[in-house]
Amino acid sequence: MPKAIIAPSILSADFARLAEETRAVDAAGGDWIHLDVMDGHFVPNITFGPPVVKALRPHSRKFFDVHLMIAPADPYLAAFAEAGADGITVHVEAGPHSHRSLQTIRGLGKRAGIALNPGTPAAMVEPLLDLVDMVLVMTVNPGFGGQSFIGSALETVARVKAMCAGRAIDIQVDGGVDADTVGRAAAAGANVFVAGNAVFKDGPDRYAERIAAIRAGAEAAGGGSIAC
Repeated sequence: MPKAIIAPSILSADFARLAEETRAVDAAGGDWIHLDVMDGHFVPNITFGPPVVKALRPHSRKFFDVHLMIAPADPYLAAFAEAGADGITVHVEAGPHSHRSLQTIRGLGKRAGIALNPGTPAAMVEPLLDLVDMVLVMTVNPGFGGQSFIGSALETVARVKAMCAGRAIDIQVDGGVDADTVGRAAAAGANVFVAGNAVFKDGPDRYAERIAAIRAGAEAAGGGSIAC
């Protein structure tokens, strides 16, 4: 069975040392590098844009998983693709034309993801499943790192898993994921796990240990293959 995909989020990294931090989690066993883009409008925080993605791209050959918490997203899709994103995820809540956004991402040659906030019904993504490679279920309200895991969002994970049965679609969870919560997310149907503070909080000497612990928790609960 393929291993669970662990995606360290550089939102929790030392922003003064982003290149070094990216290299460190790559070497420590992170499968993807998760890049949280926030605009201070769709979410109450501002992080970075395409120039930072471009600057980090030479520092890792791992999959760059760009999560756009911005509205509107469409005007920036090409810029993130050109900067080095391998996958781009947009929020279903961020605009009225998610179908067009996903078509655009695929047209740029990138993997397309659609994200759901904890309070958004799973049914919102059902009409889009033929256009996505991944569904991201937020397990915190987006906008800040270090929040507590919202367990009720796992019902959405389970519903998405049932909806996309028979399709090669990854199910990702993001928010409050650590070695203690990851098993619940995996059991609900997730196979891609974004972890921020749970990886970065104790410094680089423990990145490998923490990634391995999250992976072990996921795989023990069955979260090790494309979920659908």
